[in-house]
Amino acid sequence: MRHVRYILALIRLGRPLHLMGGAIFYGVGVAAAVIPPTDPLLALLGLLTTLSTQLMNHYSNDYFDYDADRANPTPTHWSGGSRVLPEGALPAKAALIAALGWGMVAIILAIFSTLRSPQPLLSGSLLASAIFLAWMYSGPPLYLHRRGWGEVVGALLIPGSTALVSFSLQTGAIHPLILLTIIPLCLLQFAMLIAVSLPDVVGDQAVGKRTLAVIFGPRRAARLQIMAILAALASLPLLAFAGLPPLVATAPLTTAPIGIWLIWKLRRGAWADPMVWNRLGFWSIGQLVGSAGMMLLAFLIE
Repeated sequence: MRHVRYILALIRLGRPLHLMGGAIFYGVGVAAAVIPPTDPLLALLGLLTTLSTQLMNHYSNDYFDYDADRANPTPTHWSGGSRVLPEGALPAKAALIAALGWGMVAIILAIFSTLRSPQPLLSGSLLASAIFLAWMYSGPPLYLHRRGWGEVVGALLIPGSTALVSFSLQTGAIHPLILLTIIPLCLLQFAMLIAVSLPDVVGDQAVGKRTLAVIFGPRRAARLQIMAILAALASLPLLAFAGLPPLVATAPLTTAPIGIWLIWKLRRGAWADPMVWNRLGFWSIGQLVGSAGMMLLAFLIE
Protein backbone atom coordinates (compact mmCIF):
# COMPACT_ATOMS: atom_id res chain seq x y z
CA MET A 1 0.00 0.00 0.00
CA ARG A 2 2.88 2.36 0.74
CA HIS A 3 4.17 1.94 -2.82
CA VAL A 4 0.71 2.60 -4.23
CA ARG A 5 0.41 5.81 -2.20
CA TYR A 6 3.87 6.83 -3.39
CA ILE A 7 2.94 6.30 -7.05
CA LEU A 8 -0.38 8.11 -6.68
CA ALA A 9 1.36 11.03 -4.98
CA LEU A 10 3.95 11.13 -7.76
CA ILE A 11 1.18 11.26 -10.36
CA ARG A 12 -0.61 14.02 -8.47
CA LEU A 13 2.67 15.91 -8.24
CA GLY A 14 2.80 15.98 -12.06
CA ARG A 15 -0.68 17.51 -12.34
CA PRO A 16 -1.69 15.41 -15.38
CA LEU A 17 -4.99 17.30 -15.79
CA HIS A 18 -3.00 20.32 -16.97
CA LEU A 19 -1.63 18.31 -19.89
CA MET A 20 -4.98 18.78 -21.60
CA GLY A 21 -4.20 22.42 -22.29
CA GLY A 22 -0.83 21.58 -23.82
CA ALA A 23 -2.43 18.99 -26.09
CA ILE A 24 -5.04 21.50 -27.28
CA PHE A 25 -2.42 24.18 -27.99
CA TYR A 26 -0.42 21.60 -29.93
CA GLY A 27 -3.53 20.61 -31.86
CA VAL A 28 -4.13 24.23 -32.85
CA GLY A 29 -0.73 24.32 -34.55
CA VAL A 30 -1.30 21.03 -36.37
CA ALA A 31 -4.79 22.07 -37.50
CA ALA A 32 -3.50 25.43 -38.71
CA ALA A 33 -0.86 23.61 -40.77
CA VAL A 34 -2.91 20.93 -42.51
CA ILE A 35 -5.64 18.41 -41.70
CA PRO A 36 -5.03 15.53 -41.75
CA PRO A 37 -1.34 15.90 -40.80
CA THR A 38 1.08 15.29 -43.65
CA ASP A 39 3.16 13.17 -41.27
CA PRO A 40 1.02 11.66 -38.49
CA LEU A 41 3.99 9.92 -36.84
CA LEU A 42 5.88 13.21 -36.66
CA ALA A 43 2.79 14.90 -35.22
CA LEU A 44 2.64 12.20 -32.53
CA LEU A 45 6.37 12.51 -31.78
CA GLY A 46 6.00 16.27 -31.42
CA LEU A 47 3.01 15.88 -29.12
CA LEU A 48 4.86 13.43 -26.88
CA THR A 49 7.83 15.82 -26.80
CA THR A 50 5.52 18.66 -25.79
CA LEU A 51 3.81 16.68 -23.04
CA SER A 52 7.14 15.40 -21.70
CA THR A 53 8.44 18.95 -21.57
CA GLN A 54 5.29 20.04 -19.77
CA LEU A 55 5.69 17.27 -17.21
CA MET A 56 9.31 18.27 -16.66
CA ASN A 57 8.10 21.79 -15.99
CA HIS A 58 5.39 20.63 -13.57
CA TYR A 59 7.80 18.59 -11.46
CA SER A 60 10.54 21.22 -11.53
CA ASN A 61 8.05 23.93 -10.53
CA ASP A 62 7.08 22.03 -7.41
CA TYR A 63 10.69 21.30 -6.53
CA PHE A 64 12.09 24.81 -6.99
CA ASP A 65 8.97 26.50 -5.57
CA TYR A 66 8.90 24.26 -2.51
CA ASP A 67 9.83 27.08 -0.11
CA ALA A 68 7.20 29.42 -1.58
CA ASP A 69 4.52 26.73 -1.59
CA ARG A 70 5.29 25.81 2.01
CA ALA A 71 5.03 29.49 3.03
CA ASN A 72 1.74 29.95 1.15
CA PRO A 73 -1.21 30.20 3.59
CA THR A 74 -3.88 30.47 0.85
CA PRO A 75 -3.32 27.87 -1.88
CA THR A 76 -6.16 27.07 -4.28
CA HIS A 77 -6.82 24.20 -6.66
CA TRP A 78 -4.98 26.16 -9.37
CA SER A 79 -2.15 27.88 -7.47
CA GLY A 80 0.40 27.09 -4.80
CA GLY A 81 1.66 23.96 -6.55
CA SER A 82 0.26 20.45 -6.28
CA ARG A 83 0.65 20.56 -2.44
CA VAL A 84 2.22 17.09 -2.51
CA LEU A 85 5.59 18.27 -1.16
CA PRO A 86 4.31 20.68 1.54
CA GLU A 87 1.99 17.93 2.77
CA GLY A 88 4.97 15.58 3.14
CA ALA A 89 3.51 12.94 0.82
CA LEU A 90 6.85 12.70 -1.00
CA PRO A 91 10.38 13.90 -0.34
CA ALA A 92 11.36 16.97 -2.37
CA LYS A 93 14.07 15.05 -4.23
CA ALA A 94 11.36 12.89 -5.84
CA ALA A 95 10.15 15.95 -7.74
CA LEU A 96 13.68 16.78 -8.90
CA ILE A 97 14.34 13.22 -10.05
CA ALA A 98 11.04 13.17 -11.94
CA ALA A 99 11.78 16.55 -13.53
CA LEU A 100 15.20 15.42 -14.72
CA GLY A 101 13.76 12.14 -15.97
CA TRP A 102 11.03 13.79 -18.02
CA GLY A 103 13.55 16.34 -19.25
CA MET A 104 15.70 13.52 -20.66
CA VAL A 105 12.64 11.95 -22.28
CA ALA A 106 11.76 15.31 -23.84
CA ILE A 107 15.28 15.77 -25.21
CA ILE A 108 15.36 12.27 -26.73
CA LEU A 109 11.94 12.72 -28.33
CA ALA A 110 12.96 16.17 -29.57
CA ILE A 111 15.97 14.64 -31.32
CA PHE A 112 13.78 12.07 -33.09
CA SER A 113 11.28 14.78 -34.03
CA THR A 114 14.04 17.00 -35.38
CA LEU A 115 15.56 14.22 -37.49
CA ARG A 116 12.17 13.46 -39.07
CA SER A 117 11.24 17.13 -39.56
CA PRO A 118 11.18 18.67 -43.07
CA GLN A 119 13.35 21.52 -41.70
CA PRO A 120 15.53 20.08 -38.92
CA LEU A 121 17.29 23.36 -38.12
CA LEU A 122 14.03 25.27 -37.58
CA SER A 123 12.26 22.50 -35.69
CA GLY A 124 15.32 21.66 -33.61
CA SER A 125 15.79 25.29 -32.65
CA LEU A 126 12.15 25.67 -31.60
CA LEU A 127 12.15 22.44 -29.61
CA ALA A 128 15.46 23.21 -27.91
CA SER A 129 14.35 26.71 -26.93
CA ALA A 130 11.04 25.37 -25.60
CA ILE A 131 12.73 22.75 -23.41
CA PHE A 132 15.33 25.28 -22.26
CA LEU A 133 12.74 27.90 -21.27
CA ALA A 134 10.47 25.30 -19.65
CA TRP A 135 13.35 24.37 -17.34
CA MET A 136 14.52 27.93 -16.74
CA TYR A 137 10.96 29.02 -15.89
CA SER A 138 11.47 27.82 -12.31
CA GLY A 139 14.90 26.23 -12.40
CA PRO A 140 18.53 27.29 -12.43
CA PRO A 141 20.38 29.24 -13.48
CA LEU A 142 17.81 31.84 -14.61
CA TYR A 143 14.87 31.17 -12.24
CA LEU A 144 12.69 33.30 -14.53
CA HIS A 145 9.52 33.05 -12.47
CA ARG A 146 11.33 34.29 -9.37
CA ARG A 147 12.69 37.32 -11.18
CA GLY A 148 9.60 38.88 -12.73
CA TRP A 149 9.78 37.13 -16.10
CA GLY A 150 7.56 34.15 -15.42
CA GLU A 151 4.29 35.57 -16.71
CA VAL A 152 5.78 36.92 -19.94
CA VAL A 153 7.85 33.83 -20.68
CA GLY A 154 4.97 31.51 -19.77
CA ALA A 155 2.60 33.43 -22.04
CA LEU A 156 4.96 33.06 -25.01
CA LEU A 157 6.06 29.53 -24.20
CA ILE A 158 2.93 27.59 -23.30
CA PRO A 159 0.45 28.38 -26.07
CA GLY A 160 2.81 30.24 -28.40
CA SER A 161 5.84 27.98 -28.64
CA THR A 162 3.72 24.83 -28.47
CA ALA A 163 1.65 25.85 -31.49
CA LEU A 164 4.72 27.07 -33.38
CA VAL A 165 6.45 23.72 -32.82
CA SER A 166 3.53 21.64 -34.06
CA PHE A 167 2.97 23.94 -37.07
CA SER A 168 6.65 23.92 -38.08
CA LEU A 169 6.96 20.15 -37.76
CA GLN A 170 4.24 19.73 -40.39
CA THR A 171 5.12 22.60 -42.72
CA GLY A 172 8.85 23.13 -42.23
CA ALA A 173 8.21 26.85 -41.88
CA ILE A 174 6.63 29.56 -39.77
CA HIS A 175 3.86 31.39 -41.61
CA PRO A 176 1.98 34.57 -40.64
CA LEU A 177 -1.11 32.38 -40.11
CA ILE A 178 0.26 30.68 -37.01
CA LEU A 179 1.71 33.92 -35.65
CA LEU A 180 -1.70 35.57 -35.91
CA THR A 181 -3.35 32.52 -34.32
CA ILE A 182 -1.26 32.55 -31.15
CA ILE A 183 -1.65 36.27 -30.34
CA PRO A 184 -4.95 36.06 -28.40
CA LEU A 185 -3.88 32.81 -26.75
CA CYS A 186 -0.64 34.33 -25.48
CA LEU A 187 -2.56 37.31 -24.09
CA LEU A 188 -5.06 35.04 -22.31
CA GLN A 189 -2.23 32.88 -20.96
CA PHE A 190 -0.63 36.02 -19.51
CA ALA A 191 -3.94 36.94 -17.88
CA MET A 192 -4.34 33.44 -16.47
CA LEU A 193 -0.84 33.38 -14.97
CA ILE A 194 -1.57 36.61 -13.12
CA ALA A 195 -4.86 35.18 -11.86
CA VAL A 196 -3.18 32.11 -10.35
CA SER A 197 -0.38 34.21 -8.83
CA LEU A 198 -2.71 36.37 -6.72
CA PRO A 199 -3.30 33.72 -4.00
CA ASP A 200 0.47 33.13 -3.77
CA VAL A 201 1.55 36.70 -2.98
CA VAL A 202 2.10 36.22 0.76
CA GLY A 203 4.15 33.04 0.34
CA ASP A 204 6.10 34.47 -2.61
CA GLN A 205 6.95 37.64 -0.70
CA ALA A 206 8.13 35.60 2.30
CA VAL A 207 10.79 33.81 0.24
CA GLY A 208 11.73 36.63 -2.14
CA LYS A 209 9.96 35.26 -5.21
CA ARG A 210 9.15 38.26 -7.43
CA THR A 211 6.10 37.58 -9.58
CA LEU A 212 4.33 40.53 -11.20
CA ALA A 213 1.76 40.43 -8.40
CA VAL A 214 4.60 40.88 -5.91
CA ILE A 215 6.47 43.51 -7.93
CA PHE A 216 3.46 45.71 -8.75
CA GLY A 217 1.12 44.62 -5.98
CA PRO A 218 -2.11 42.63 -6.41
CA ARG A 219 -4.24 45.64 -7.40
CA ARG A 220 -1.99 46.67 -10.27
CA ALA A 221 -1.43 43.07 -11.30
CA ALA A 222 -5.21 42.66 -11.54
CA ARG A 223 -5.27 45.68 -13.84
CA LEU A 224 -2.71 43.97 -16.05
CA GLN A 225 -4.95 40.93 -16.18
CA ILE A 226 -7.90 43.07 -17.21
CA MET A 227 -5.83 44.78 -19.90
CA ALA A 228 -4.65 41.42 -21.26
CA ILE A 229 -8.22 40.07 -21.50
CA LEU A 230 -9.39 43.24 -23.24
CA ALA A 231 -6.42 43.16 -25.61
CA ALA A 232 -7.14 39.54 -26.52
CA LEU A 233 -10.76 40.33 -27.38
CA ALA A 234 -9.91 43.60 -29.16
CA SER A 235 -7.28 41.85 -31.29
CA LEU A 236 -9.77 39.48 -32.93
CA PRO A 237 -11.17 41.83 -35.64
CA LEU A 238 -7.65 43.07 -36.35
CA LEU A 239 -6.43 39.50 -36.75
CA ALA A 240 -9.25 38.75 -39.20
CA PHE A 241 -8.31 41.87 -41.16
CA ALA A 242 -4.65 40.74 -41.15
CA GLY A 243 -5.52 37.38 -42.71
CA LEU A 244 -6.65 34.99 -39.98
CA PRO A 245 -9.68 33.03 -41.28
CA PRO A 246 -12.83 34.80 -40.00
CA LEU A 247 -14.23 31.68 -38.35
CA VAL A 248 -10.97 31.16 -36.44
CA ALA A 249 -10.71 34.84 -35.52
CA THR A 250 -14.22 34.91 -34.08
CA ALA A 251 -13.96 31.55 -32.28
CA PRO A 252 -12.60 33.00 -29.00
CA LEU A 253 -15.66 35.24 -28.77
CA THR A 254 -17.54 32.20 -27.52
CA THR A 255 -15.63 32.58 -24.25
CA ALA A 256 -16.03 36.37 -24.10
CA PRO A 257 -18.72 36.11 -21.36
CA ILE A 258 -16.08 34.50 -19.13
CA GLY A 259 -13.71 37.37 -19.81
CA ILE A 260 -16.41 39.93 -19.09
CA TRP A 261 -17.22 38.20 -15.79
CA LEU A 262 -13.54 38.13 -14.83
CA ILE A 263 -13.15 41.84 -15.58
CA TRP A 264 -16.29 42.64 -13.59
CA LYS A 265 -15.09 40.63 -10.58
CA LEU A 266 -11.59 42.09 -10.67
CA ARG A 267 -12.88 45.65 -10.90
CA ARG A 268 -15.03 44.94 -7.84
CA GLY A 269 -11.98 43.88 -5.83
CA ALA A 270 -11.94 40.09 -6.29
CA TRP A 271 -8.15 40.26 -6.52
CA ALA A 272 -8.15 40.85 -2.74
CA ASP A 273 -10.87 38.33 -1.82
CA PRO A 274 -9.59 34.84 -0.95
CA MET A 275 -13.13 33.49 -1.27
CA VAL A 276 -13.06 34.22 -5.00
CA TRP A 277 -9.48 33.28 -5.88
CA ASN A 278 -10.27 29.68 -6.74
CA ARG A 279 -13.00 30.74 -9.17
CA LEU A 280 -10.78 33.41 -10.71
CA GLY A 281 -8.14 30.78 -11.44
CA PHE A 282 -10.62 28.24 -12.75
CA TRP A 283 -12.41 30.62 -15.11
CA SER A 284 -9.16 32.22 -16.30
CA ILE A 285 -7.98 28.76 -17.28
CA GLY A 286 -11.40 28.08 -18.76
CA GLN A 287 -11.30 31.15 -20.98
CA LEU A 288 -7.82 30.29 -22.23
CA VAL A 289 -8.35 26.58 -22.91
CA GLY A 290 -11.89 27.19 -24.18
CA SER A 291 -10.66 29.80 -26.66
CA ALA A 292 -7.91 27.47 -27.88
CA GLY A 293 -10.38 24.62 -28.21
CA MET A 294 -12.79 26.73 -30.23
CA MET A 295 -9.97 27.92 -32.50
CA LEU A 296 -8.95 24.29 -33.02
CA LEU A 297 -12.53 23.38 -33.91
CA ALA A 298 -12.74 26.34 -36.30
CA PHE A 299 -9.60 25.21 -38.13
CA LEU A 300 -11.01 21.70 -38.41
CA ILE A 301 -14.25 22.86 -40.08
CA GLU A 302 -12.79 25.84 -41.96
